[in-house]
Amino acid sequence: MPVPDPTVLHPMPDQPRVVLLKPLVTSPLIEVGAYSYYDDPDDPTAFETRNVLYHYGPERLVIGKFCALGTGVRFLMNGANHRMDGPSTFPFPTMGGSWADHFDLLTGLPNRGDTVVGNDVWFGHGTTVMPGVRIGHGAIIAAGSVVTKDVPDYGVVGGNPARLLRSRHSDADIARLLALAWWDWPAEHIGKHVRTLMSGSVDELENAAPPVPHP
Repeated sequence: MPVPDPTVLHPMPDQPRVVLLKPLVTSPLIEVGAYSYYDDPDDPTAFETRNVLYHYGPERLVIGKFCALGTGVRFLMNGANHRMDGPSTFPFPTMGGSWADHFDLLTGLPNRGDTVVGNDVWFGHGTTVMPGVRIGHGAIIAAGSVVTKDVPDYGVVGGNPARLLRSRHSDADIARLLALAWWDWPAEHIGKHVRTLMSGSVDELENAAPPVPHP
């Protein structure tokens, strides 16, 4: 059988609640890798407007390959920031009229830059990711978490604010997994080793790696 098509919007025809994000997103400020999906029983196709909030640019949202996003995962972008150095935090110029003459007060707000998610990251139901956070490869974000700071590769975080609960692997094995970068393997090769990827050891995954081409 052929490998699953990463360009199909609904990879599970009988489950319209699941969408692949790469063929869905249209914003040039959002980049998503192959096979990363979002699950929502209401309208998963509204991901760009319902789940990526305050995204006025120029910062980008980058999500790697093979990420699983549960219902209600939201990314708050830098446009959500308000001034905090004066008596009021209200963004008066955005209301228009004569108040718009003071729009310069909204320029130069704190900007944490791009929000970047690695490959093979699992987001639990209702996760919120704050602006400029970087989430490492293989991380797990527990349901309901509010991620306010960077998450290490293969870290498991949870809570509000999210804190590191444990690591999925030893430091040595994490280094090996990062070197393998299985998410960059050809899809056909991944298909031959699904069982190893899902239930094998790091040793077994190393043995399953495709041969390195010689120059």
